[in-house]
Amino acid sequence: MEAGKRMTFGEYVRTRGSVLLRSALALTGGNRADAEDLVQATLIKAYRSWDRISDLAAVDTYVRRAMVNTHISAWRQRKVDEYPTDEIPDQPAADPADERDLQDVMRRALDRLPRQMRAAVMLRYYDDMTEPQVAEALGVTVGTVKSTVARAVAKLREDTSLRADAVPHDCNPGDYPVPQQARPADRP
Repeated sequence: MEAGKRMTFGEYVRTRGSVLLRSALALTGGNRADAEDLVQATLIKAYRSWDRISDLAAVDTYVRRAMVNTHISAWRQRKVDEYPTDEIPDQPAADPADERDLQDVMRRALDRLPRQMRAAVMLRYYDDMTEPQVAEALGVTVGTVKSTVARAVAKLREDTSLRADAVPHDCNPGDYPVPQQARPADRP
């Protein structure tokens, strides 16, 4: 920039925007959304007083100080929904290990299925495809997809190791009855 020429606000934002975002990321603990909001709020304040900043060398200092002050003000104004108490709540916290265990049990059960059944079940239920989409992906008819998925689900229901894995370890597997599908001959 030429000596004596004043930098416009737009030029400043284009040249220093990424630096301001890095500073805001440091202030917000790495939360990009909060950092972008902080930069936006800071730039609004800087724009309002842009004409009053006479020393170009002080622009960065002014904007950074405005950013810190804005962050501190927002931090002070936040609503705190947690209050100390002598009583511990009765609600147990969810254990993420339980979800991983269930995913592991399901993966092992699916691995025991034949390749074609496993592919049909994965596409139908895990990838949430419709039966015609699964048929197209596998190169088979819709009827084949329906029967393959039905047989796979029946195999999973009959899988005793899946039932044993799915039951909590401190319980008796007999406490958890597995529903039986009626065979065509059993239907009225």
